[in-house]
Formats: sequence, structure tokens, C-alpha cells
Amino acid sequence: MENEDTERLALLIIDMVKDNFEEAKNLPITRFARGIIDPINELIKIFRGQSWPVVFSTDAFHKEDFIFKGRIKPHSLAGTRGSEVIDELDRKREDLWLPKPRFSAFFGTGLDQWLKERGVTLCAVAGITTNFCVLTSALDAICYDFKAVLLEDCAAAFSEEIHNNTLDIYRRNTLYPLLRVATSAELADDLVVGIT
Repeated sequence: MENEDTERLALLIIDMVKDNFEEAKNLPITRFARGIIDPINELIKIFRGQSWPVVFSTDAFHKEDFIFKGRIKPHSLAGTRGSEVIDELDRKREDLWLPKPRFSAFFGTGLDQWLKERGVTLCAVAGITTNFCVLTSALDAICYDFKAVLLEDCAAAFSEEIHNNTLDIYRRNTLYPLLRVATSAELADDLVVGIT
């Protein structure tokens, strides 16, 4: 029987969609995002080995969505090839693919209830972008009473500066250890000795 103090984790992989990796679009984030594919796949193996949930949460927007009234151009539209998870990630049938209507994996998706039904206590958050969808998903995890880890080497932004500056804000925060920043290797090490 699992110890009551033992954490049960879920890996939330945010917006690793084909539109964000389309070479023809030449998005600045594509270069940085390619570098997080291998570390994410390594974590997926670890999570599967523990029978912990792996969730692929992806944008599923509509052309008329409010967010496109700003500078963001329509992308990752619901039902299009561009809103699908990239082929380079090791997604299996048993993983949850969760299209989302806004930035956070929790907004309007029922993810909180799904995770609670599986006994999850901590969400490890990866994907793009560090300063928007990854961050809002981690913060919303806290709002729904899950601990959260922002995965430093498994997230990307439009520049390394934006990525690092965002993470630096949360390296020392008043919510620690409920919210923290860690590399995938640090998280894996913590799993061996038990997360505190």
C-alpha cells in the first residue's frame, strides 16, 4: 500500500503542437522548443514506469476567439492538423490528450477533477511557452490544490532571456515547496528519495 506521504505525480505537457513547430512559419520559439523534446520524452518514460498520468494539453482555439483580438495571430485551431501533438513526442493511447480553450491546461477542461480521481498530488509542467501557458498551468495547479514543478529544461519561450527571467521570478517564492522550479534531472533525483 502506498505511503500516505508519497506524492503521486502527473506530467502536464503543454502546447507541443505542430503549428508551433512548422518550419515554414519560422517562429523564434521553434529553435528553443526543439531542445526540450528529448528531456520531455525521458520524463515520459519515468512517469510511465511509475504508472503516473501523462497529459498532453494543447491549444484548441477558434478563429473568432477573444485572444485573437490582440497581437496573437490565429493558430492551433481546433480540429486542424496544427493543433495536434508533434510526432516527435512519445504519446501513447493511454495518455490523456486534452484540448484546451485558453492558456491554462485547467481552464474549462475538467483536468482538476480528472487528476484528483487518479490521486495526483503534484503536477510537473513542461512545454511552451514558459511565460504563458506553462506558467498559467502551474499556477492553476496550485489554485486547485496540487503542488507544481516548473520544469526548467523541459520548457521553452520565445527567447532564453524570457524563459530564464520567468523562472527566476519563481525560484524563490512564498509558495515554496508547493511551487518550485527544477530540472528534469532534479525531479528524477527527488523521485528516488521522495519529494518533500
